[in-house]
This record gives sequence, structure tokens and C-alpha cells, in this order.
Amino acid sequence: MRHIPYGYRIENGQAVIDEEQAAAVRKFFQNYISGLALVPSAEKAGLNLYHGSAGRMLRNKKYLGDEYYPAIIDKETFDKAEEIRMDRAKALGRVWELEGKKDILFPTSFSMPAVKKFS
Repeated sequence: MRHIPYGYRIENGQAVIDEEQAAAVRKFFQNYISGLALVPSAEKAGLNLYHGSAGRMLRNKKYLGDEYYPAIIDKETFDKAEEIRMDRAKALGRVWELEGKKDILFPTSFSMPAVKKFS
């Protein structure tokens, strides 16, 4: 059984929008876009979330809708929140660019030292 994201409930085997919770999700996104940090955005929307949980909620693409979940957030709002999130992370030094440095983390070749056989 999968976890149902906040803002949805299951009725007759289908995910439907819980309007009260969905309103809090929408408010959370708007608060974040307006300039508040993750936790204050959540608190102002009536959500009791830690920083990590709030960040995951902000990145949850199910809020855009898919074959099972109806959309709660429009793509423009979702993309704007993600753009702001990445800008803030870069400003805080939390994003590292790996262009040209791929071999540092993922070497393409390696060698093993010779092993002496003992008889």
C-alpha cells in the first residue's frame, strides 16, 4: 500500500482531492513563492512540517496530477516554487555543479593491484 500525499484521500479505490487539505497545500506553495522559508510557509498554511518534509512536499510532482491523482497545483505555480527553491539552495551553497568533474565521483576506468600467489 502506498502513502497518499497530503491533500488527497481515497474514495472507492480512487484518489480524490480533500478540499480542506488541498487549500493548505495551495497556501503553502503561495507562502513559499511570496518569500517565506519552508517551515514558516508551512506553519502559516496550518501545516506542522519539518524542513525536510516541507521540501519534499514542495517537490512532489503528484500535486501536478497524473493518471491516479487529480491536480492540486498548476504547473506554473509548481515550477515557480521549484525555481525559487533552487535559487535559494544555490545562494546557500547547497548545490554543487559537477560539469567536467564526472570522473571524480564516477571513474570510467580503474586498475587493481597485482596479487601475489602463494603456493
